[in-house]
Amino acid sequence: MKLRVFNPAGQLVQVEANKLVLSDEQWRERLTPMQFAITRGKGTERAFCGNLLDNKREGVYVCVCCRLPLFSSKAKFNSGSGWPSFFQPIAAENVATELDLSYGMRRVEILCARCDAHLGHVFPDGPLPTGERYCVNSESLQFVDQADLASLADPTAPNR
Repeated sequence: MKLRVFNPAGQLVQVEANKLVLSDEQWRERLTPMQFAITRGKGTERAFCGNLLDNKREGVYVCVCCRLPLFSSKAKFNSGSGWPSFFQPIAAENVATELDLSYGMRRVEILCARCDAHLGHVFPDGPLPTGERYCVNSESLQFVDQADLASLADPTAPNR
């Protein structure tokens, strides 16, 4: 599959990558119980309780399971929903979607394209330029400060 990662120069570049598949036991070793419940069990944290909801620093939000870059702070906005919200992913190929018919609703689930971690849902009520609201659980994300982006450099990423 094609994904976008950071190269050592801090640029988003396309790479070929394999799906990351681990057993539940392996995921439990990597994640906190809450992270596991949300990302692997398709759970949801309570509104207005996530540790990244009010984060205003510049940087990148990555998948807590596999560290794939998912959202930029430049696309974050205050939706009032109680969860971190973004109007677009950092790269469209890094976020997968799936129809979710749970709880008698029709929603579009968003997942990490590399490891299938449940992130949240996307709704058509966001701001311009996309009109979309990616409503994401804080527990499914890890924030990497702009000054620390070099830590995200993927060794398989080409320099340009």
